[in-house]
Amino acid sequence: MDSTDRLADIFAMRSAFLYAMKEKLPHAQPDIPITIASKEGQQYCRDIALRGVEEMFEALQHLKNWKTHRVTDIPDFNREEFLEEVVDAFNYFFALLIAVDCDEDEFFHAFLRKDKIIHDRLNSKY
Repeated sequence: MDSTDRLADIFAMRSAFLYAMKEKLPHAQPDIPITIASKEGQQYCRDIALRGVEEMFEALQHLKNWKTHRVTDIPDFNREEFLEEVVDAFNYFFALLIAVDCDEDEFFHAFLRKDKIIHDRLNSKY
């Protein structure tokens, strides 16, 4: 991809993967976009979100020096494996956004709204 809009590229790549997976494994996921108000849609959203959380836990397993009470230092850290797990998590979270028919523009505007809220909280000593 040669775009300067990397967020759009990420959404496009993830969408392409989801549609390819649906074509090759028709029963692996529901048709997207899903109906988020439906029971099945909400079950799917919950499942995909939890898969993303599981991947974040896998990423956290690579962090060995987080215990405040640990005296010894473990200098070994595999950045590539850590980032791979974080990317796996993001892939599930992007799949969730795509499943509910959220595109990069809607996501970016939601991000901007939330960024303003958290800065306002910080500045107002929330």
